Amino acid sequence: MVWQRPSPRVCELIRQGARIVLNTPSDWLDEYDRATMAAHPAIAEDPVLAAATRRSISSSLMHWAAANVSNPGAPVPANLGPEPLSIARDMARRGMEPFTFRPAQTAGWRLWMDTVFTLTSDPDELHELLDVSFRSISEFIDATSSGIAEQMQRERDELARGTHAERREVTALILDGAPISRQRAEARLGYALNRAHIGAVIWSDEPDDDLSQLDRVADAFGHAAGFSRPLTVIASAATRWVWVADATLDVEQVHRAVEGTPGARIAIGTTAKGVEGFRRSHLEALTTQRMVAGLQSRQRVAFFADVQLIALITQNREAAEEFIKNTLGNFESAGPELHKTVLTYINEQCSVGRTTKLLYTHRNTLLRRLERAEQLLPRPLEHSSVHVAVALEALQWRGKPAT
Repeated sequence: MVWQRPSPRVCELIRQGARIVLNTPSDWLDEYDRATMAAHPAIAEDPVLAAATRRSISSSLMHWAAANVSNPGAPVPANLGPEPLSIARDMARRGMEPFTFRPAQTAGWRLWMDTVFTLTSDPDELHELLDVSFRSISEFIDATSSGIAEQMQRERDELARGTHAERREVTALILDGAPISRQRAEARLGYALNRAHIGAVIWSDEPDDDLSQLDRVADAFGHAAGFSRPLTVIASAATRWVWVADATLDVEQVHRAVEGTPGARIAIGTTAKGVEGFRRSHLEALTTQRMVAGLQSRQRVAFFADVQLIALITQNREAAEEFIKNTLGNFESAGPELHKTVLTYINEQCSVGRTTKLLYTHRNTLLRRLERAEQLLPRPLEHSSVHVAVALEALQWRGKPAT
């Protein structure tokens, strides 16, 4: 169908609306995010894929709006920049189908209608404006989706020719519990499965960095475990799945490896044996990664053994925030020194002597801090010590309160 440019007046209205979109309020982006993640639960569960999807949607929104500021009412070319093509590569590597922009488009159309109705009340102008806008957005989304699908197919074709694809395929079969024999899996992976495994997820919060550094972190993780050839699977451009066998981790060496690589993070499962242990330790690492990302934690190394309880209570972040607030009251904002004092005191079974030794603190100083904590807590510590300890542990992992 031949594209007909709208009238000069409607072109100007589209330009005004597009300028508003370029200064998109954060609640607009939140609306797109909720709609997209509800339609794609597999993406929502993976922090790296979820972040890449958000960047792709935001990039496409800005692309469409900028085009309509410079040339309102004209067809908008597909957005095939680095953000949408990055998510295409990542999803192809996971063996996933392309995500659809339709939920975001539906949410965006509602917000766009709210916008244009503030620009004019003339029925003829509104009719023309909405008609042109709908065609523009629909054709832009179709063109972008087609471009992403083509990129994913090219990525699949390239992966099919490489060893990383085989590793990803075999590990996916193991993790899904598919009927593949241990001997066949070991032959294809070059990794023995009848041993005790530690699974880890290594990822980056800064996708524009040199992602080959993640492979160096994976190697360093292997060295920290005394295992020179860890099994590494490229789960996405910014994510590596790693396993080591019959290992004893040097925790300090793991911390040094991550701290020396800007943006890198690692989540580590517990030691577990055999094929089931291979699966379980990996799932524990994934759970840990999701908790760290969901809480927007600043911690860069996280062990499932340390966060299992926190991961459980923070599955519902709003409920976890309410628990922290109700349990700690004014003590929530008391500061890290007082928090550490009370948590150590509880962990030492409320022993003043053991706590002073661990904190290198004078008895009177400890007692003053505990008295201050009692003044801030909503309930006496002797009646709420378990709840207070859990809330303080969760507080250590939380990046910032949920809004």
